[in-house]
Amino acid sequence: MRWIKARPADRAHHAPDAEERPHQAAWTSGITEAKTYRFALLAAVAAAAVGTPVLAQSAAGSSADAWSTPRAGDWIVNGRVTDVFSQADDAITTAAGADSGLHVDVGDSVMPTLGFTYFLTDHLAIEAILGATQHEIRAQGGVTDVAVHETWVLPPVVTLQYRPLTEGRFSPYVGAGVNYMVFFDGKDKNNFKVKLDDGFGYALQAGADIGVKGPWSLNVDVKKVWFNTDADINDGALKSDVNLDPWVVSVGFGRKF
Repeated sequence: MRWIKARPADRAHHAPDAEERPHQAAWTSGITEAKTYRFALLAAVAAAAVGTPVLAQSAAGSSADAWSTPRAGDWIVNGRVTDVFSQADDAITTAAGADSGLHVDVGDSVMPTLGFTYFLTDHLAIEAILGATQHEIRAQGGVTDVAVHETWVLPPVVTLQYRPLTEGRFSPYVGAGVNYMVFFDGKDKNNFKVKLDDGFGYALQAGADIGVKGPWSLNVDVKKVWFNTDADINDGALKSDVNLDPWVVSVGFGRKF
């Protein structure tokens, strides 16, 4: 996840300085590349969803290597490629609450993640995801577009899933749960000092495990996380109440145990 960009109050409306300008072209290229990654990942999720019936039917004739729907006591471990992206654009204000003319920009991050699902019953399962993403924080407004911070985020999400089907090679699910955002290994940029508060959020989820062969399956998963953090900039000279609310879109392969 990429977070906020901001300028000190006396420079907030000026163009980026010499330190920032050499990186503008690279940053613009990075945005284009991130959008390309997101498009590719979303296309893969869509293709997997559309191809599910074909995949299930083509595998149906091989009973010896048939994948069966998980039952109580089973585990599924998924290795995924995950895109975490936020559309946060909350205002950055002064300590007194006056509008600085700047707003938050949060960057995307595509990283590998792991998902661990344990089946409590044939229809109920608990999933926990593990992975960290790196995000740049920028402040934008007028002619200002500057990076102020870069941070790693550990956003573990635990959900309770409901799975309606107990037969076949297609196991769709919906779920709801909680997450806890932990910001770590932060690096301030361009003489800014940024502090982000850790905290709890909540999440909704939808996805499916699609049997391929033996214990192996394809997994597609979409989560929406609601999370708010207070951003303190330059020891409180500037601040923002940021609704990150990221989408977490994943595709990968799993193994049943």
